[in-house]
Amino acid sequence: MKGVSMFIKADGFIYPYEEKVGGFLAIENGRFGQWQEQVPEEAEILDYSGYVIAPGLFDTHIHGYAGADVMDCQLESLERMSQSLLETGVTSFLPTALTADFDTLNKVCQLVVTAKDTVQGSKIQGLYFEGPYFTETYKGAQNPSYMRNPSIAELDQWLASSQGLLSKIALAPEREGTVEFVKYATEQGVTVALGHSDSTYDEAEKAVEAGASIWVHAYNGMRGLNHRELGMLGAVYHLPNTYAELICDGHHVHPKACDLLMQQKGYDGVALITDCMSAGGMADGDYMLGEFPVRVEAGTARLKDGGNLAGSILQLKDAVKHVVEWGLADVVTAIRMASYVPAKSLNLLDECGQIKAGLPADFIVLNKEMTLQATYLNGQKVWSQDK
Repeated sequence: MKGVSMFIKADGFIYPYEEKVGGFLAIENGRFGQWQEQVPEEAEILDYSGYVIAPGLFDTHIHGYAGADVMDCQLESLERMSQSLLETGVTSFLPTALTADFDTLNKVCQLVVTAKDTVQGSKIQGLYFEGPYFTETYKGAQNPSYMRNPSIAELDQWLASSQGLLSKIALAPEREGTVEFVKYATEQGVTVALGHSDSTYDEAEKAVEAGASIWVHAYNGMRGLNHRELGMLGAVYHLPNTYAELICDGHHVHPKACDLLMQQKGYDGVALITDCMSAGGMADGDYMLGEFPVRVEAGTARLKDGGNLAGSILQLKDAVKHVVEWGLADVVTAIRMASYVPAKSLNLLDECGQIKAGLPADFIVLNKEMTLQATYLNGQKVWSQDK
């Protein structure tokens, strides 16, 4: 057929809200074509019988992987992350910076501009600043000495330095000047997330009314729910048309609490993330998260001083698998929460996050046990379990 490079044959194809069983998916010049039941005899077939094809995963909150950290401020670190994330099923990601001083974050902005068109693996779809406008009360594994009130002047400079790639920024709603900042940021096309916060329900609601739309790793780093003052967690549960990041590693959030969130928000209101730090994909041992020493063992990353969780070593493919194994969602829904919903939360559905005709053919191959077998970018195999 004219323009068709090949057809993929598989047991199923995961679309956002359905699995197309059997059949063939066209790949046309590195982009998805249409799914169809039959193809011409002379067609080139990529045979994945016994497997399922799903869209590449999109990690919208990830600090590091494979020994590399965004805060290294080095191109080779982002290249290592980009290449190594392919083994986790992630074909798109937002490099995520930690709370830091203005100049350091400005360097990250400049770095990502260079990296976006340089890295050869998982695609950089933007830049996420997790901070610095947080509250010390829920500082987590971030340096409180850099925490401050939001500044439109700082945001303007970061947007200029990143050439508009700064696409997501997180803050605590109780900070002075939040409403004005949120309105301005959203007008500039920046998605505002809320977290690391001791805010009341009313403070969170005002930030959402101003345009904030994402909750930073729901449950973690926020004031909990009380029946007389709902707090930030109550706002996560109750405020509609918002997206909750969720870490499904079994350590940050109990599986039943994950289930509660999914039932309350709806599956389309939950975006699976990793919050992974540099030790992801590495052996247990001592690492750094930004400026803090971290000990990795027994599946967790914890600050050496105090023992608090310090990001994760979770791989997004495993978060999807956990959701299915815990009985929280079916395969189609679990995949959607790690691809379509993250892309939608950032208005990037025209770039990634789904199998759709015309989009880049970034996809993954899964066996019946939900184990990753291969990763493809632009219709080309870039990682395989066999190699």
